[in-house]
Amino acid sequence: MSEANEKSNERCIINSRLGAVGGQAVMEGVMMRSKTTVAIAVRQQESKKIVVRKKPSRTIRDRVKLFRLPIIRGIVNFIEMMILSFKTLTASTEMLGIADEEPSKFEKWLEKKFGASLMGFLSVIATILGVFLSLFLFLYLPAGSAKLVDYLTPGELGKGYMSIIEGVMKIAIFVLYIFLTSLIPDIKRVFMYHGSEHKSIFCYESGEELTVENVKKHSRFHPRCGTSFMFVMIILSILISAALPSWTWTYTAVRVLIKVLMLPFIVGIGFEFIMYAGKHNNIFTKIASAPGLWMQRITTKEPDDDMIEVAITSIKTALPEVFPDFEIPFEEKEEDFTQKDISDKEEIKANENI
Repeated sequence: MSEANEKSNERCIINSRLGAVGGQAVMEGVMMRSKTTVAIAVRQQESKKIVVRKKPSRTIRDRVKLFRLPIIRGIVNFIEMMILSFKTLTASTEMLGIADEEPSKFEKWLEKKFGASLMGFLSVIATILGVFLSLFLFLYLPAGSAKLVDYLTPGELGKGYMSIIEGVMKIAIFVLYIFLTSLIPDIKRVFMYHGSEHKSIFCYESGEELTVENVKKHSRFHPRCGTSFMFVMIILSILISAALPSWTWTYTAVRVLIKVLMLPFIVGIGFEFIMYAGKHNNIFTKIASAPGLWMQRITTKEPDDDMIEVAITSIKTALPEVFPDFEIPFEEKEEDFTQKDISDKEEIKANENI
């Protein structure tokens, strides 16, 4: 085969891998999702073993044609990923043994007095409060701040300036929130695993062999990242907010309600951009992706070798059709997950050919 044909085949392999797998950092591990499999790999702190769970990757988009249409598919994907994220975070704590820890005296007292149903009820209440807090921080507070500045400023600022203030406040709150979160030690480790996830995906998409040394060479900043997606959504919401009629500033609650109703559309547009940016490297995507990539300087950290091993394990487990020889002993854990253990003495097959 000629050198030109070899390079052409290599480009085809690389292009087919773009967007083939995505991931998420979890507690002391990484979740990877391909079209066929969802895999969670976690390194237990006491035994230092890598524990892996996997299950088939299913999406309603495969069954409903309407949900595969542009914009709509982004909304559906967002909902599915929110559900999957909750499940994987719960699973990662179970795999670490956190969920099996002895409940506190207060938790025992609550369960004894009110039963297990109260704990479930409190979880629902906490979730609802979290949603309302997010709406207050990222929608109501920026709009309210713009109105306050307009009130304190002699004369009316005008719709354009108020929209700018609202947008600046929204970005400032988001950046400050992420930065303060990154100062928490446990979250910092999650951000390190986030970096290992990005690096391993970059390594796979480049067509290189998945080894620790190869993965370490790659960037931890990936355009197809949840952080970039959130930033794109914020920018889109600012642009759309600026286009709203001036009368919406009269009642802040009405303005917030309109923006809440427009969130699905913003999510759909943001998804389409992120998918496009992940597969194209032109001047437009570079400029539009820059803020999200900059934010990843906070939400990702350089991982250590152990973390990269976990990410490699997760990505290989999520792609059984690409790595058919990556076999490890396992036993069924529960109906929708399978658990596998890799002991310290068992090496990850890092020198497998892709």
